[in-house]
Amino acid sequence: MHGLRIYCKMKRSRITLLFLLLVFVLFQTACHQTTNPGNDLIRSEYVIESDAHYIDGFPALYKNGDINAIIEIPAGSIEKWEVDKTDGKLKWEFVDGHPRNIRYLGYPANYGMVPRTLLPESKGGDGDPLDVLVLGPPYERGSVVRCRIIGVLYLVDRGEQDDKLIAVSLDSAFSDIDSMDELEKEFAGLKEILSIWFANYKGPGKLSSKGFGEKEEALAILADAIEAFE
Repeated sequence: MHGLRIYCKMKRSRITLLFLLLVFVLFQTACHQTTNPGNDLIRSEYVIESDAHYIDGFPALYKNGDINAIIEIPAGSIEKWEVDKTDGKLKWEFVDGHPRNIRYLGYPANYGMVPRTLLPESKGGDGDPLDVLVLGPPYERGSVVRCRIIGVLYLVDRGEQDDKLIAVSLDSAFSDIDSMDELEKEFAGLKEILSIWFANYKGPGKLSSKGFGEKEEALAILADAIEAFE
C-alpha cells in the first residue's frame, strides 16, 4: 500500500512536470509569434496576406546594411506571384484568365522585392519595387527574409531598367559571401547560371543581360530606390 502511494505521487509529479513543460513551450511559441510581425499569413489558393503591408509595412534597410526581402517566388518554383502595389497582398498573376506559370526551368534563386523601394518610370524603371534574388535554400512564399546585398545583375526588359539585386541568406552556405568576386570564387558558375536564366526565361529577345555590378553599385541602386519611394 505504501509503495502504491509513492507510485501515485511520482505519477502526479510527472504529469505536473509535463503540464508545466507544455505551458512553457506554448508561452515561448506565443512570444516568438508576437516578436516577428509579418509572419502570420492568411493564405488562399491565389492570394497571401501578411499582417503587415508588404509594400510599406517592413523596413527596406537595417542599420548594419542588411535588407528585407519579401519572397514572391521560392527557388525552384515556376508559379509567377507578385506583390500587388495597390493593396500590398501577394497574388498569383493571371494571364487570359489562368494563373501564370513560366515556361522554363524553375527560378534559380529565391525571387522577391525590397519593401519601401521604387524604380520610377521617369528614370527608366518599370514603376515597381526593386527586385532581389536571395541565394540560399528555398524560402516559403510570402516570408520576409533578412539578407545581405553582394551585387546586382543589370537587366533590360523591353527597354525598361529591370535590375535584380543579388543578396545572400544569412543562414545558408552563402552566409559568408560578401562580394561578387567571393561568390565566383566559392561557387563557380553561379553568376553564369543567373545571367543565362534571366536572359532567356521569357523567350528569345525579351530580356538582355548587361552584366553584373559589385556591392557598392547595388547599394547605390538601393539608396536611389528608397529615396524614390519616400
